[in-house]
Amino acid sequence: MYLQAWIKRWLIVAWIGLLMIAICSGGFLWNDHLQGQREDSGYVINRARLQVSEIMHYLEQHGQEIANSVEVRDALLNMSKESQVSFIYTGLDGRVLFNASSDTELQQIDVKTGLHYDLYQARMDQDHFRIAFPVVAGAAQAQTQVGNAIFMLPVEDVFVPKTNGALYLLLATIVVIVMILCISLLLLTRKIKQDVLIPVHQLKDYSEAILKGNYEPKATYDEMNEFGEVHTMFEQMRMEIQHLSRRREEQEQAQKELITNISHDLKTPLATLKAYIEAMREGVCPDMDTVMEYARVMYSNTEKMARLTDDLLLHALKELGQISVTLKERYSKELLESILQPIAHYVRTTGVHFIEPTDIPNVLIHVDGHRLEQVVSNLISNALKHTEPGDTISVNTELEQGKLKITIADTGRGILPQDMPFVFERYFQGKTDRGSGTEGSGLGLSICKYIIEAHHGTIFFRSIEGQGTTFYCLIPL
Repeated sequence: MYLQAWIKRWLIVAWIGLLMIAICSGGFLWNDHLQGQREDSGYVINRARLQVSEIMHYLEQHGQEIANSVEVRDALLNMSKESQVSFIYTGLDGRVLFNASSDTELQQIDVKTGLHYDLYQARMDQDHFRIAFPVVAGAAQAQTQVGNAIFMLPVEDVFVPKTNGALYLLLATIVVIVMILCISLLLLTRKIKQDVLIPVHQLKDYSEAILKGNYEPKATYDEMNEFGEVHTMFEQMRMEIQHLSRRREEQEQAQKELITNISHDLKTPLATLKAYIEAMREGVCPDMDTVMEYARVMYSNTEKMARLTDDLLLHALKELGQISVTLKERYSKELLESILQPIAHYVRTTGVHFIEPTDIPNVLIHVDGHRLEQVVSNLISNALKHTEPGDTISVNTELEQGKLKITIADTGRGILPQDMPFVFERYFQGKTDRGSGTEGSGLGLSICKYIIEAHHGTIFFRSIEGQGTTFYCLIPL
């Protein structure tokens, strides 16, 4: 992934930079250690002795004359000014015999604590040393110490200044590494802002829009990396939510239309029943044949109201998850014959040809007989709505791959191609080729699908516009 690889490369650069800084810091420490070892060597004292050799030589020759000779003291003062070296000359008892330093009040020095011949014990502060040298006089065979010279020397006169190219190289390396890390950090900050923070804020705005019910803004991202994939999935989610929202609105509208349609469909047969009953009460029927004709019309309207109320009840039970399907072992032949016989008589009375199965397989199936009857009745009633007198409705049964296959076919108008994906949707009422809605509530096929699936079976159809429709129900044995 792009961002993951980019951050990984940046981390590698950062770790390499930190490692090099650690190595350079170790080089500094090692150099200080070596410098300390060099400073401990004896040649440092010898360099300090060379700095004061002229004064020491003069003291060895004239040190005993300092107390009585003004010329000697003046010569020592001139030598101190010329060499810019301050010093004190003391006797062996620590009494100050000559003072060429700024400390004019010093009269006595403790020879046990005030004389320092060691370099580091003689260090007074960061910039100066107080180093003592013994002053000896006499012939080479009989030299004796006559006093001590205490010199105040600056550090640069004691230590040789070192110009270490390696240290400069280490320092330059550290500076370059720090600059590289700073630039990398700035690039990382910019990258995080552009590729992480801005897309996250955009997704936040898109989410707020969705929460407010605005599904139109699209989550777009130019690059196909991690956030590109997130935006793609978010866009798919937005489209799915938008689709579900539209479907919900359509269903709510369909529910309202369902109530309106059922109210209208119930009102018409009720008005017909009322009119015929009032006619019979008023004695309009002159003979028994007219009474029977009125009774048939009343029965037909009663059947229509019963179907509507049954569909509405089953739909309500389905919404509540309370359509009870009690599976029992039943033999298919006896059950289907009892279901098809009354339906066949009713279909033939409408002028539509009805073809019953010639041979029903007599197999044992787990089925709810009442619910299966509702499925078959709904499918045949649905076929009647799309057929006209002279058309044919046929039922066939056979065994297929361990299942009982029930086929209900008609030679009616068929289903329009644009309606096929929504046939099993609740409230959906297909349109005929003339554009008018078909009679019904739009619940029958949805209920059939629910019942068949409760039997662990499947239901599907094939249809050709103008040639008819065939429904298939598969029930496990």
